[in-house]
Amino acid sequence: MKLFFRLLLVASLVTPVMAYCQHADSLLKVLKNELGKKKAYDDAKEARIEKLRKQYEQTSITDHLKQYNLALALYEEYKSYQYDSAYVYVNKLRDISTSINDMSRAYYSQIKLGFILLSSGMFKETFDSMRMINSGLLSDSMRKEYYFIMYRCNSDLAKYNSDKYFTPDYIKAANAYIDSAINLTAPGSAENIYYKGLKHIGNNDNAKGSAELGKLVAPNVPISMHFRAMITCSLGLIYVSNGEKEKGLEMLLRSAIADVRSSTKETVALFTLAEQLYKAGNVKDAYEFIQLAKADADYYGARQRKIQIGAILPVVAAEELNNTESEKRTILAYLGAIAALASMVIIFLLMIYSQLKKLKQKERIIEEKNELLKSVNNQLVEDTRIKEEYIGQFFKIISGYILNIEKLKVSVETKLSIKKYDEIRAIINGVNIKKEREALYHSFDHIFLKIFPNFVAVFNSQFEEKDQIWPHEHEVLNTDLRIFALIRMGISDNETIAKILEYSVNTIYVYKMRIKAKAKNPELFEQRIMDIKAVDSIE
Repeated sequence: MKLFFRLLLVASLVTPVMAYCQHADSLLKVLKNELGKKKAYDDAKEARIEKLRKQYEQTSITDHLKQYNLALALYEEYKSYQYDSAYVYVNKLRDISTSINDMSRAYYSQIKLGFILLSSGMFKETFDSMRMINSGLLSDSMRKEYYFIMYRCNSDLAKYNSDKYFTPDYIKAANAYIDSAINLTAPGSAENIYYKGLKHIGNNDNAKGSAELGKLVAPNVPISMHFRAMITCSLGLIYVSNGEKEKGLEMLLRSAIADVRSSTKETVALFTLAEQLYKAGNVKDAYEFIQLAKADADYYGARQRKIQIGAILPVVAAEELNNTESEKRTILAYLGAIAALASMVIIFLLMIYSQLKKLKQKERIIEEKNELLKSVNNQLVEDTRIKEEYIGQFFKIISGYILNIEKLKVSVETKLSIKKYDEIRAIINGVNIKKEREALYHSFDHIFLKIFPNFVAVFNSQFEEKDQIWPHEHEVLNTDLRIFALIRMGISDNETIAKILEYSVNTIYVYKMRIKAKAKNPELFEQRIMDIKAVDSIE
């Protein structure tokens, strides 16, 4: 009888214990089901985007209002979906507003830029963008968005710094901005309630904050899926911080479900959910969700989120490996107990062998995944350096090669002077420095545009249409564009640029001054060039 109870105890260790309520368990199943439909949701969003994009392309360039509205609609689709594309349409909004001299809309485009910069984790750039806005020229609805973005800037920075000297100032500024936003909302509206709830949370009054936000989570409240995701995520974080883990887990699950259904990539819900599941002991689901959160952050381009995920991902992966080891020991103990009762030793030996083989296979797969995770983390650190150094290193090598050819030609001509014609004349005739330089420029142009595919368009956005510089049909980049392509790669010294392009230093200087003088904003022109973004990966 004692042996029977021991067997029951060993068998019970195989079954994992869930640390959250039955309701949360059912929501977890719903989330997994929705994740299976993720591609369908994304495809539907892409279809909406494609329809809007075609409408935008087919709109007359003289119909500025329609162009503006379509560009704004495309931005709204992209703003929480993909940073780079949202950035493109923010620039279009700004260009259209500037072309019709509508400063109200131009400042509104800066507000939209501030949102995606903040979502991407670029605090300094967000503040720089928002400081350019004259709020006095904004309508009430625009000003409300302006105040809310400024609230988020200060509130997020307060949380990020968590410093006793500077954080109080950020909180004070955040409260002032959210108060201004509240004053521009209709009493009792969803926005009004949401803003009040955020203010209470920012002032560490979670009870009042959750009470306000709780008014918006009922299914019959008419709010967007994305807004619902934001509210439930905030509630989830409140409940978790208050120690109400089951309620917090439920809200985070609801938020993650809403994010999937709305095709939101810039999200904290899935990442935070993975953290809570990990703490609750559900390492398997935590590992799966944090990988999905990383994929979303990579797709959107959320730098800060990548760093947060990169910090916890190896920990969860290591725990997953430890669980596998624990499972291995448990199964061995179980098999040992069964073997003690069995009379057919050979059959049990075969079972043990089979189980060990499976466990080794799992261990090998997990070790491979762990190595892959280490590689991915290293790649996150190295990506920026690779993109910035790749073409510069390429040019050093090729330029050295051309200099060697020139030296070889001089040496050959010296040999000709002593009449060793048969040995070297064919070599001299085969050396074509001009052709080598053209090949070098051709390679540089293609590699550069592969890394910076938007360079020419963004470059020309800095000029009026009559002053724009576009390559001819047979060119990839021309000399003007190539000079600033080199500058974008970090080669800013005139003498170095002159040597690469085979011009005098004075000529390079004249080129640069002439081009900058035609720019819309000459003082910030080179900074705008340096701000041009590279693609996320090098194929």
